Amino acid sequence: QTRERRQVIYEIVNYPEPILRAKGRPVGEITPEIRTLVEDMLETMRAHHGVGLAAQQIGKDIQLAVVDVTGCEHRESKMWGDGQPVDPEAYMPLVLINPELKLTKNKVRDVEGCLSFPGLHTDISRAARVKATVGTLDGGSFTFEAAGLLGRAVQHETDHLHGRLFIDLLTDAERRDLRNQIERIKMGLPATDESDDEDL
Repeated sequence: QTRERRQVIYEIVNYPEPILRAKGRPVGEITPEIRTLVEDMLETMRAHHGVGLAAQQIGKDIQLAVVDVTGCEHRESKMWGDGQPVDPEAYMPLVLINPELKLTKNKVRDVEGCLSFPGLHTDISRAARVKATVGTLDGGSFTFEAAGLLGRAVQHETDHLHGRLFIDLLTDAERRDLRNQIERIKMGLPATDESDDEDL
């Protein structure tokens, strides 16, 4: 499978732009504009080698995000439909419209990055499994459960839609440890981290 050259449709909004703190308005009718926006967001996400992208990250305050974990072999994703295990890649890319999440109480800690924090990767604690109900492009709804990288991506993107960022989940001590990298991002520079982990 040849990987075609991706076109960057939108510029990614970087921290600390205020739009990243905007609570998204619910998406109503699925218009042609929404369908085009989804395609453009997927193209932009892939051009930046991300596995997730929320509307706030391209400057729009609506509850819309996209996720695609296809080909992420070194970080497992798990997915269930109607309680039965399914192949996550069969459902990619996922469009998250007005997502509603139910999180398990048990947490798992793993590395996380964000396209709006270029070069910054750090361990973040999130629910080990999530149940999501999302709107679909055909005007219906879809309920699934996810864990691993997919579960983390769904939680990360849904946070974006409510103005929450992954650095909000850091302890004060962890944030102090990353202060210099975060300051670099505020100045428009990439953080010093050279990790190739997936960005969300």
